[in-house]
Amino acid sequence: MANYQLQSTIPIIERSLEFFRPHHLELRKRLIKVFLAICCCTLVAYFFAEKIAALFIAPLFAASPLVYRLVYTNLPEAFLAYIKLAVVVGLIASMPIVLYQLWRFVAPGLKKNEKKLAVIVVFWAMLLFSGGACFAFFVVMPKMLVYLMSYANEGLEPLPKLGDYLTFVARTILTFGISFQIPFLMVMAGKGDIVKPAYFRRKRMYFYGAIVVLSFLLTASDFMATALLALPLFALYEAGILLTALFTRKPATGQSTTS
Repeated sequence: MANYQLQSTIPIIERSLEFFRPHHLELRKRLIKVFLAICCCTLVAYFFAEKIAALFIAPLFAASPLVYRLVYTNLPEAFLAYIKLAVVVGLIASMPIVLYQLWRFVAPGLKKNEKKLAVIVVFWAMLLFSGGACFAFFVVMPKMLVYLMSYANEGLEPLPKLGDYLTFVARTILTFGISFQIPFLMVMAGKGDIVKPAYFRRKRMYFYGAIVVLSFLLTASDFMATALLALPLFALYEAGILLTALFTRKPATGQSTTS
């Protein structure tokens, strides 16, 4: 009896594997291209790692005349710092290729309106992330570094470490880039009928508290950085409420009168 059930089950498994084999081969091909794209972008970024690091270090030197160099205390620290920097830059630089390969994999199974929605989603997600990253680097970082370096004086010499500083910059940029997705996520939640626009208005104070706590944790408990992250998020949250109400507004249905 058990042998009979096994013999009847094997053809079903084989048919299932045969059905998924083209998708598996396509997925493998896309993943290989994604991996190669990330490796190539990371390799190119590593050759320019010193210049990229100098670009990131420039706001620190401008923040205080007492800081004119960085140090590293472990022999492989500088090498590993450049490797990490190259990987982060490589991931960001290869993101368009990654999204394109993802699109090529899922597009055949999407309807026309779903394809249009996917393009809109990717476009706004990338735009908001780029806006958040630029805001972090050009607005937040200079002010935050000036505040942090204000504690330095002739009796208290700052000696920033290369690896720690680059990690700090990368974490700040990624934090702001991801945080700027708030309006986009709110609109998507409203469009998907997960929540109503009125819910965000009623729970405003709770979300404000959550934003403050999240900003405090993401900025490593630095009060200046917390304020610089929380204030834009408050504005983005209010913008998300307006956009959610705008995009989820149902069109008025005109009633036709028949004589």
